Amino acid sequence: MTTSVAFDTERWSSDELDAINARFRNAPSEELLAWAADTFGQQLVLTCSFGGASGMVLLDMVARLGRGTPIVFLDTGLLFPETYATAEQAAHRYNITVEYQRPALSLIEQDAQYGPKLHDRDPDRCCGIRKVKPLADALAPYDAWISGIRRDQSSTRAATDLVQWNAKHQVLKISPLAYWSERDVWRYIHAQHVPYNPLLDQGYPSIGCAPCTSQAAGENTRAGRWAGKGKVECGIHL
Repeated sequence: MTTSVAFDTERWSSDELDAINARFRNAPSEELLAWAADTFGQQLVLTCSFGGASGMVLLDMVARLGRGTPIVFLDTGLLFPETYATAEQAAHRYNITVEYQRPALSLIEQDAQYGPKLHDRDPDRCCGIRKVKPLADALAPYDAWISGIRRDQSSTRAATDLVQWNAKHQVLKISPLAYWSERDVWRYIHAQHVPYNPLLDQGYPSIGCAPCTSQAAGENTRAGRWAGKGKVECGIHL
């Protein structure tokens, strides 16, 4: 059994975080994940959208590591059927339990309180209710959070490092694929036969809630989200 080491990450200096980033900068992502599992034990969590390819790579790596790291899926109630099917397929493939984290308000309750189609009228508020707050609730019990974001996905993610302190959620945010390219991700998926959302083969470079996701083949990996809204992030990584 792995025993986690107690760290007060708020007290880590920038030099200490820099040292961790330097240590794993050229190491396989699996080594960073093993370090995280050794360090945090069951206080480490992976969030997976079952929409993006990067998250599926990390899910595969975490499952292969075999430490029983908790897996959280933010179920907004507005996802594509293919996304739910991918979550079920992965749970069966890896013999893991996926925790579905849902908003406090059902869609009916949200419509009653804010009016119908909030996602169209005020996407930031809708994301706040259905994604940002549920993520905060999901991360509250944990000390470290594994995320699949990459530097090449958008300008808002270009400064992502392997390990960063996330003051918003009071956790150490670990992004093992920060320096991977889209090509790296797909090379791993094909080599390891990793299951992934079939919509990625149908012109969707990024998959979120169905009403706010459109096809945008050939564009950057955040294209197709909130088209015409001047928005590329739901807020969970800001």
